[in-house]
Amino acid sequence: MHVEGGVLREIYVERLQRRGIVGNIYKGRVSRLLPGIQAAFVDIGMSRAGFLHAADLGVGRTNNDNGTGKDPPISQMLHQGQNVLVKVVKDPIGTKGARLTGQISVPSRYLVLLPGGEGVGVSARIASPDERDRLRQAVEQVMPEDGDDGYIVRTAAENSANGALESDIQYLAKLWTSIQKQAGSKTPGHLVYEDLSLPLRALRDLASPSTSKVRIDDQEVYEKALEFAARFIPELEGRIERYSDQPALFELYGVEDEIQRALERKVPLKSGGYLVIDQTEAMTTIDVNTGGFVGRSNLEETIYKTNLEAAQTIARQLRLRNLGGIIIIDFIDMLDDAHKAQVMRTLDKALEKDHAKINLGPLSDFGLVEMTRKRTRESLEHILCEPCSICDGRGFLKTTETVCYEIFHEVNRAVRQFDAERLLILAAPQVVQHILEEESAGIAELEEHIGKTIELRSEDQYGQDQFDVVLF
Repeated sequence: MHVEGGVLREIYVERLQRRGIVGNIYKGRVSRLLPGIQAAFVDIGMSRAGFLHAADLGVGRTNNDNGTGKDPPISQMLHQGQNVLVKVVKDPIGTKGARLTGQISVPSRYLVLLPGGEGVGVSARIASPDERDRLRQAVEQVMPEDGDDGYIVRTAAENSANGALESDIQYLAKLWTSIQKQAGSKTPGHLVYEDLSLPLRALRDLASPSTSKVRIDDQEVYEKALEFAARFIPELEGRIERYSDQPALFELYGVEDEIQRALERKVPLKSGGYLVIDQTEAMTTIDVNTGGFVGRSNLEETIYKTNLEAAQTIARQLRLRNLGGIIIIDFIDMLDDAHKAQVMRTLDKALEKDHAKINLGPLSDFGLVEMTRKRTRESLEHILCEPCSICDGRGFLKTTETVCYEIFHEVNRAVRQFDAERLLILAAPQVVQHILEEESAGIAELEEHIGKTIELRSEDQYGQDQFDVVLF
């Protein structure tokens, strides 16, 4: 979990039996080409083949593109049965396999190695021009003269010592040599390099000079974290604590309560308004409502204050729930252009601390904001929950009255199609009860109409909208 200002901002979940594979490098084999969409399926030894697009191969625009700037046909870059080294950039989600890239990169604390890349790039989150120049020059000075690899300077490198950057380069060189040896000896469909476990990835990617402390309540993880910090993040070593007090860490920060709230559809706002968050296969929609907030002046001011609070809450909920893909925000309609601009500035500023890549569109005339948030792993809901076995994930059930009339229609259909002396209706107890109490006249008329005896039987195992009509 990631806490900022005493408030839970992000939750990372990794099951020991089902670890995420983002960052892992595999030796794969092309199982199928898809020329129509310039892509290929690659077998990496998992139940579903990974998806590799031509744009992610890292070749094509510099070679054999005839000056068009477009990728050549996928069939010119890959062929079925070809062995390829690929990296996972997105976990398998739902029915989709892992998203792969042929542009291999290997991260360390401060740098990212780009084998075969060119030059040195610096994270856009490092704003100071002087610091960007210093970091670029520091890396260029210690890069191997005979090397043909590129580097990206990560945000965590800001204000780091030159010696730390040199150590990272040496570490990455050794690691890449090891990966190349593994790739040569492994057969297709096998793991070549596995990224760090979740606790160590959190230290590498989330810890910064502003991190006041890292609390760990597991002795084994604590020892591994200390060892990792001593080797790669020595300035953080003194801030790693072994937590064994009461209450437990989750209780101390109210994590379980936050998780429960993050799984709910409705999110209350302090003002009395609320959000409604619906996650679907295609997109996530967020609806803003004033609820019980009536304000102290006029309607426009009430709407403005609700939207301002909603903008900040939405940014936190996106991180907390790890919502990704296309996101549509339906703010309450505002008339004042200054209010609209301020709400968008508030949302933009609130999203700045998000580690995921975000593209934020303008506020439309209908009060809608379209945005995308890069998704690399399953949302919190998909990790912790499964579709309801009663409603199959629809979120609603047919009423007992509706099911009752469906049964009547099925009885009519069955007697017209088949010969039978009597019929047995199996249904959920509440449906049978509704027929006996509310539709007793209807079932009697149906018996008279078809000239058959109808028997009702309750089945506790049946869902509310399940039933069977059995003919004898």
